[in-house]
Amino acid sequence: MTAEGFLEGRRLQMARGVLLQCIMGGYPPARFYGSDDGDLALVAEPSQTHRLPWSDKGRALAICDAVELDGTPSGLSTRGLLKAVIGRYAALGLAPVVATELEFFVLAPNVDPHQAFQPPIGLDGRRELGHSAFSVSSNNGLRPFFEEVYPCMAALGLPRDTFMHEMGVSQFEINLLHGDPLQLADQTFLFKHLLKEVALKHGLTVVCMAKPLAHTPGSSMHIHQSLVEIGTGRNVFSDAQGAPSETFHHFIGGLQACLADFTALFAPNVNSYQRLCHPYASPNNACWSEDNRAAGLRIPASAPVARRVENRLPGADANPYLAIAASLAAGLHGIEQRLPPAPAIQGEFEVPPQLSLPCTLHAALQRLAHSRLAKELFGAEFIEGYIATKTLELADFLDEITPWERRVLAAQA
Repeated sequence: MTAEGFLEGRRLQMARGVLLQCIMGGYPPARFYGSDDGDLALVAEPSQTHRLPWSDKGRALAICDAVELDGTPSGLSTRGLLKAVIGRYAALGLAPVVATELEFFVLAPNVDPHQAFQPPIGLDGRRELGHSAFSVSSNNGLRPFFEEVYPCMAALGLPRDTFMHEMGVSQFEINLLHGDPLQLADQTFLFKHLLKEVALKHGLTVVCMAKPLAHTPGSSMHIHQSLVEIGTGRNVFSDAQGAPSETFHHFIGGLQACLADFTALFAPNVNSYQRLCHPYASPNNACWSEDNRAAGLRIPASAPVARRVENRLPGADANPYLAIAASLAAGLHGIEQRLPPAPAIQGEFEVPPQLSLPCTLHAALQRLAHSRLAKELFGAEFIEGYIATKTLELADFLDEITPWERRVLAAQA
C-alpha cells in the first residue's frame, strides 16, 4: 500500500484463504476457509507500525490484525488467538508475562538446495569450524552484519537482553526482554524478519529452520512464562513465603496435559522433528524439573519474584503467536481445572510413556486431529484448517526422494 493510502486510513482487504496458505504456495480445499473465499480486513496495530531502517526506499511495515468485514476477529488469525487467550487470563485478574529465546544460524548463501548449508567466510578468510560456542570473539567474522542488526533492533523498538554464540556452527541466540505476550510475539516476528533482510544486504542468509545442519544442535524458541496479578504486579507463581504456589503447579499440570495434543503447534514442520529426535537440550517430553535442560518444562533458577516456567519444546521455526498462545492456553487449562503435575524429575531420567510426545509430524497431526481440547481452546475452524494445511505440506515432502535414500537404499538387494 502507498504511504498516502495507509495514512488516509484506506482499508486493506485480503482473501481468507491466505491465512491457510501452505509454505509451498498452495491451499487446502476451500471448505476450510469458506467456500466463497471472501475477504478479511487487515487492521494495522498503531504501536507496531515501523519504518524499516535497513531500507533506503522509505519502506514501512505494519503488523495487522485480521478481522472479518463486520469487525469480529477472524478465527484463522494466530495473532487473534493469542489476544483471546490473554483476554481469558484478564477475566481472572491475571496477566501473563513472557520472554522468548530465539536461536538462528547465519550461513553462506545456499543457491543449490541439494547441497548442505555452510558457514560464511569471515573477515579472516576462513569458515567457522564450530569451536566458537560462547566465545567472546566468536562473531568477529560477522561483525559488519551484527553492527547493523543492533541499531536496526533499536529502531524497531526491540530491546535485547543477551546475545551470544550458541553451540552450533555459526549459530547465535538472542534473549528478548520479558513483557506482554502479544508484544513479545510481535517483537519475535519482527526480529526474524529483520535478521533475514539485513543478512541479504551483507551477502548472507539467516536460517530459522529447527535443524538446518546435521550433527549440529538445532534452533529453539524457548518460551519463558509467569503470571502476575493485575493491579499489584505480584508473581502468582510464588506464595507469600516465596514458595511455589498452587497456581504454579496447576500451570505445569496444564502444560503436561496438553503438550502432546499441541506438539504440531510448537513443531510445525517435518524438519522440526529432526531437532527433537536428539534429546539433549531439545527435549521431546512433558517432564518438568528444577533447572534441568533435559526436561521439556524447565524451571530456571531464580528468586521467587521471577519464578517462571520455560517451555523448551518450540523450535525457531514455530509461529510465535501460535506457540505462545498454545503454551499459555495449556497453562490456563491447568489452572481452571486445578490439574496436578506429575512429580518433578532431576538428573538423568527415563521419560514416562504418559509424558512422551509425538516424534513425527504425521503423529503430531494425528494427535491434534483427535484433540477435543484443542478445538475447544482454539476453535474447530482453526484446528481443522491448520491440519489441512500441514497435511498438504507433509504430502509434498513425502513426494520427494531424499539423498539418504538414494545413497543408502539403492544398493540394497
